[in-house]
Amino acid sequence: MSSPTQQHMLLVDDEPGILTEVSLLLASSDVQQVATLSDSRNVLQYVKEHKVTSVILDWVMPHVTGAEILHALTAEHPEIPVIVMTAMGDVETAVACMQQGAFDFLTKPVDPSRLVASVKKALQVSELGRQNLMLKDYLLADTLRNPDAFAGIVTTSKKMRGIFQYIEAIASSRLPVLITGETGAGKELLARAVHEVSGVPGPFISLNAAGLDDFMFSDTLFGHKKGAFTGADSKRDGLIAAAAGGTLFLDEIGDLNLASQIKLLRLLQEREYYRIGSDLLLKSDARIVAASNMDFTALRAAGSFRNDLYFRLCAHEFRVPPLRERLEDVGPLVDYFAHNIALEQGKAIPAAPHSVIAALAQYRFPGNVRELYNMVHHAVTCNDGQPLALSDFPGIAAAPARPPQSVDAANPLFALFGKFPTVLQVEEYLIAEAMKLTGGNQTQAAELLGLTRPTLNKRLKQERQ
Repeated sequence: MSSPTQQHMLLVDDEPGILTEVSLLLASSDVQQVATLSDSRNVLQYVKEHKVTSVILDWVMPHVTGAEILHALTAEHPEIPVIVMTAMGDVETAVACMQQGAFDFLTKPVDPSRLVASVKKALQVSELGRQNLMLKDYLLADTLRNPDAFAGIVTTSKKMRGIFQYIEAIASSRLPVLITGETGAGKELLARAVHEVSGVPGPFISLNAAGLDDFMFSDTLFGHKKGAFTGADSKRDGLIAAAAGGTLFLDEIGDLNLASQIKLLRLLQEREYYRIGSDLLLKSDARIVAASNMDFTALRAAGSFRNDLYFRLCAHEFRVPPLRERLEDVGPLVDYFAHNIALEQGKAIPAAPHSVIAALAQYRFPGNVRELYNMVHHAVTCNDGQPLALSDFPGIAAAPARPPQSVDAANPLFALFGKFPTVLQVEEYLIAEAMKLTGGNQTQAAELLGLTRPTLNKRLKQERQ
């Protein structure tokens, strides 16, 4: 299990007072791991020896200037965002900094809120860049570093494996994750995998937001102070406190009402919250993972889900494909479910013949993996130890067969012929098109088709007969 990567800031300024002041400001704003250097000659060597994620750089310094350091950093370490601080607030200096690749330009005395916002943005950009590189390496190597974290997810699908690799790439980030996909596709299992791969010490805490009004959501998530309302005989800490140092999973987040969305937005933006009835501001370090089966584009267009909350939640986002898009998982899932259910019921484990799996693969599974589990549970419960038969799946036996690959109007061959064509029809079409393109020249048409001229002549004669 991996541990989260620590963000490592480097602050460079020849004035010790500024180094101390900025370091304290960043520490009070939850920006940890800030190293300081007052001698600009040591900067490049320090960056080579440490995994620096962002640099705050003074522009005017003795020995090596900020301009020289910026030029070297952007050439040798383009992945590191560099924030320039200087007392020279003229437009020319600002333009020169940005042209040389600076991430931001701040004028001394620096506004504290502006500095903190710039640093957090730089760290976020650095983290996303690191994750993109890691994801690229994963995809090229097609390996998993933490296979045990996904052991509970039965799949042979390349799409699902790609999601596993993405989860490993974002594991060290503490930014929110949004998981979308149909009901029963396995969103909570993948949320748990995000937690496991992250290697955080805290627990995985789950809250289903569906059907909760604003008071219930606030009380469940944030808790309340004793005496905050009638019946509040004791203090309640809330689930966000229970998830300290770990992961808070908010399921069915698309059902959250607008009042609750505002409170969740503050938690995501400031990582702060109040218990009901309390004016004591509390901090949270829990990572938020949210899931929904809804279409957020439609929700936002209808005004029922806030745009700012959506963009906060989807710092990392992936969609879980429905079972009908990964039918190669049907067989392994049936075997897995049948094995576990039979053991639970004290029965012999029934085999699942290929004919049954093939029939199941023709079904669309609107309820996804959850529906398949219910089907297998019914089949094993009614089975006396014999191999599973299609009659054990009454819903499947009555369901019309789905044509393979869903041939429809979106298929280019269907668009050309009005139906899926035979090989002979395609051959006739290609010959006719080649003859049109060459103006009836059989030699040129034969070259286009990859045929000899006598063979093409023979085919043309057969068509005329």
